[in-house]
Amino acid sequence: MQTIKLLEHMQIFSRVAEMASFTRAADSMGLPKASVSHAVQQLEARLGTRLLHRTTRRVQLTQDGQACYARCQDLLSDIDEFQGLFQQDGDAPLQGKVRLDMSTGLVRHVVMPRLPQLLRQHPALELELSCTERRVDLVREGFDCVLRLGPVDEPGLVARPLGLLPLATCASPCYVRAHGLPASLTDLDRHRLVHYQRTLGARAQGFEYEQGGQTCHLPMAGALTVNNAEAYLSACQAGLGLIQVPRLAVQSLLETGALIEVLPRHPPPPMALHLVYAQRRQLPRRVRVLMDWLAEAVRPWTLREAAPEASA
Repeated sequence: MQTIKLLEHMQIFSRVAEMASFTRAADSMGLPKASVSHAVQQLEARLGTRLLHRTTRRVQLTQDGQACYARCQDLLSDIDEFQGLFQQDGDAPLQGKVRLDMSTGLVRHVVMPRLPQLLRQHPALELELSCTERRVDLVREGFDCVLRLGPVDEPGLVARPLGLLPLATCASPCYVRAHGLPASLTDLDRHRLVHYQRTLGARAQGFEYEQGGQTCHLPMAGALTVNNAEAYLSACQAGLGLIQVPRLAVQSLLETGALIEVLPRHPPPPMALHLVYAQRRQLPRRVRVLMDWLAEAVRPWTLREAAPEASA
């Protein structure tokens, strides 16, 4: 097998492993499914081992497949680095595709306003941007990096801390007219909270605030629970209750009076923000440059820099 074919088969196998699907891998690479299947079969024949368990419902790595996938990632990353080895960073154009995921709020308020400038600077760069409220499986779904709010505890991932995002408690003017503005924590007994739960059916923790450096929860009534950031904000604007959100998502609404900040002396604890990526010896330069750009983009919104990056 020629070396170039071997590399192609490694790339195809890696995408199938990441997406746990021949069909999704084929779609993401713009290839026929039969070509993807043939490439994996050729690689298995070359290595003399089965790399994937195939069923009608899913595709899973074998033990040898796991070892092969890890080695493929290292080799493909090394090749990516090699292509720009003899070029200065300022001269070498960024090329290729980067797949990333982050919340809708970060996309709308942080990334999109600055993205045109980045793509003008690097016209050969291609981005696949996922906006979801769920926690994606970074490796299995083929993401190069994700911007994640909250703790990171998945094994095999590296979390690069970007700082802390401040949160605010908000109400709409129509809610305040109907229910008044709480002046203290004890006043919350007479108010409603719109509950946000990533997984519906889980128990809501209630109103969050800091006291003595500790996070405290105050149970509150509420007629509505949502699992989507857009629905969460819309519910507040409709007067259905208080919400607690990253300040960057509501700053312009607070400035125009479309929302009113509630109990500013008892803000929710800030949320840690991380760039998360798979553990590799080398990251492609396009991924490193994009992560540095994202870190700079969120810097004005963070309270402070956090600790150095660490493996989860």
